[in-house]
Amino acid sequence: MTLGFRAAIDYLLGGFLLPAGPESFEALPREERWLLPLAGVAVLVAGFALLRTGNVRFGVVHVMERLSRHQGYMPMRNAVAQFFGGIVALVAGVPGGREGPAIHLGAASASLMGQAFELPNNAIRTLVACGTAAAIAGSFNTPMAGVIFAMEVVMMEYTIGSFIPVILAAVTATLMTHYFIGPEPAFAVAPLQLATLLEIPFVVLCGVVIGALAASYSSLVQVFTRFHGRPFWQRGLVVAVLTAAAGWAAPEIMGVGYDTVNAAMAGELALTALVTVALLKGLTSAAAVGLGMPVGIIGPTFVIGAVVGGLLGLLGSALGSGDAASPGFYVMLGMAAMMAAVLQAPLAALMAVLELTANPNVILPAMLVIVVATMVAGVTFRQKSVFLSSLATLGLQYPPDPVRAHLQRAGVASIMNRSLARLAETCTAAEARQALAAAPRWIVVETEPGRVRCVLNAIDLRAHLDEEAPADDAAVSLLAIPGVRRDAGDIDYRATLDEAYAKLRSPDVEALCVRRTSAPMIASVRGVIVQEDIDNYRESAA
Repeated sequence: MTLGFRAAIDYLLGGFLLPAGPESFEALPREERWLLPLAGVAVLVAGFALLRTGNVRFGVVHVMERLSRHQGYMPMRNAVAQFFGGIVALVAGVPGGREGPAIHLGAASASLMGQAFELPNNAIRTLVACGTAAAIAGSFNTPMAGVIFAMEVVMMEYTIGSFIPVILAAVTATLMTHYFIGPEPAFAVAPLQLATLLEIPFVVLCGVVIGALAASYSSLVQVFTRFHGRPFWQRGLVVAVLTAAAGWAAPEIMGVGYDTVNAAMAGELALTALVTVALLKGLTSAAAVGLGMPVGIIGPTFVIGAVVGGLLGLLGSALGSGDAASPGFYVMLGMAAMMAAVLQAPLAALMAVLELTANPNVILPAMLVIVVATMVAGVTFRQKSVFLSSLATLGLQYPPDPVRAHLQRAGVASIMNRSLARLAETCTAAEARQALAAAPRWIVVETEPGRVRCVLNAIDLRAHLDEEAPADDAAVSLLAIPGVRRDAGDIDYRATLDEAYAKLRSPDVEALCVRRTSAPMIASVRGVIVQEDIDNYRESAA
């Protein structure tokens, strides 16, 4: 799906609107650059008018919201809206990235596959991470960065059980990208290296500048996010007008803008162009992302970081000696630092720059500039990841507390007690003895077939039969005999332990019957879970 999304954008832009190349908005007359965003947003408004408000949510924030609230279950309708809405928006020149939509589509594809196979909820969460890693890996030809991004930014956890499938997904996506598009990286990167160790202080200064810029950019996104409750047509109109006005003056800000990154890398942009693109791309992309357009934020961070890095590279060349590193070197450092600071994802940014350059000489300065920029944005300016800030506006705590995160990794099927027998609330002594012959742990008491009243400790039933010794045809009331009975609720076998824990906190539920639907209207009890089972699981992992 993500390859089709990217191919559709390139086909519509390169084949129809922009014959000079799929990102050559500079070739359009000014009037068309002004009308194109307005027309594109008009199409989006007309299309999204058919959807409910809850279905007009996109990108990485939507993926993380579904992980937090819905165990990773991604709706098909949102994915369809993201696919066509993202194509329309990026073809119309709305400033944004294609990676956010690609992550949404990859995560949705994996989630829907898991739902189709009725996999447990904790497996679906892992599949969402797989789709995320595949999207990043395929977009940039950077499989390692895809894995780290999925674990560091989206899942915000590192577990062996998740790493293995996520790695396989990233490798598979990269191989598919190689086959259909080619092995070339997303950017044309020249051989880069630090010219002299005397540049290290300047690299630190670059990290400070970009960290402050990233904090400002994240704040600007949140300013626009506050208006997310307004009707979509109002938000779309603001984005269209801003894009049209900025595109009139600087067409480099329109669309994804990776041609601008390549131009900055090659030193083809003048000082005024670098400043203009940095300012206008920052404003328009922050508006597009914050106001809920179906575009991503990763692409804009690369473009802004690239042009700011180019500016700093020119400054360094002017102030330093002739043996200073090329401006292209600082373009790459600026991209990595901006991504790390805005997303608060230093390891993902470092992996991205290493894979894009395939150059070990960039490791030391990249690590330094990334750490400085991330700390300036996160510690000095107290900015969280732009995704976490957006989730906070939705009233979500992400990631969940450590206890919940631990319980979300396991399904109820992994700890449920399968040793059970089912009996009617009033049965014969012979039926009770036959049920006890298999030495069950729990007796599931049913008021009628399939309808559970409570669960009874099998030891109590055995003790009653041993003490009273009723005849085989004597009636035994499982609700009247001495024993510990627990009011029972139901839970699906695909649920996580976190869901089970939440249900057991209800005052009228003391045990959970784990059910699996084997046929329409038939959901048999496969196991029983009580609070002690969850407590033992938590203690065993402590």
